[in-house]
Amino acid sequence: MDDSVIVSPDWLAARLEDPGVAVVDVRDAWEYDGIGHVPGAVSVPFDSYRDETADDPGTLPGREAFEELLGEVGIEPEDTIVAYDDSNGVFAARFRLTARAYGHEDVRLLDGDFSAWNREHETESGSPSVEPTAYTAMPFSFAESPFVDRPGVEAAIEGDAVLVDTRDPEEYAEAHLPGAVRFDWRSTVDDETRRLKPTGELEALFADRGITRDREIVLYCNTARRISHTDAVLEALGYEDVSVYEGSLTEWLATDGEIETGSTA
Repeated sequence: MDDSVIVSPDWLAARLEDPGVAVVDVRDAWEYDGIGHVPGAVSVPFDSYRDETADDPGTLPGREAFEELLGEVGIEPEDTIVAYDDSNGVFAARFRLTARAYGHEDVRLLDGDFSAWNREHETESGSPSVEPTAYTAMPFSFAESPFVDRPGVEAAIEGDAVLVDTRDPEEYAEAHLPGAVRFDWRSTVDDETRRLKPTGELEALFADRGITRDREIVLYCNTARRISHTDAVLEALGYEDVSVYEGSLTEWLATDGEIETGSTA
């Protein structure tokens, strides 16, 4: 597993004193304050970095809003960000993908979540003292981000790409993009440890759905959390040709996009 994408709790514990490492807790503020958090972590709740009314695609919050958000908690563009939640990483993965959309080069996901961290490492209460920064983000660009636009998805449908639907089985059966396979992001997580399954098991899970390194991979769903998590796992495993469609299937249907129905084995 590539630790430039997903890091273990031990990796993070060894670097908590590093001034270039910024730990971001995306749980609700009451969880951060009332339950405790990773030492030194700053609070950036999930709802603060999503906005359906912003000009950028999907729920991306917009460049200026993202700059203000990270500047308030003292993050610099050069920092190594490690994000976590308490939901097996799915909300934190969305933060990671959002940061990548605005040009932050080094942003990683904690393998597991707060509960996994809490089993082996200390936590703290209270908020750390931070010095606000003038954080500068890049404007959103399809060409410079992991995202693909509607024409890109249409081209993928016509080509040899594998389209990956991360929604629930009932949603998939009702309607999905032509040729899409369904993948459950939760299948990548070990229920007991709350961390990702071993590499070999992950590889087998993807291969079973036809998701292989020799094909272009396009991820989509109706909640960007699920594709964000799958994107992070694929990247950590070394899959290189992976993109994310930020528009939901609901938006696709609203513009009379081609679909299929029914379930797969």
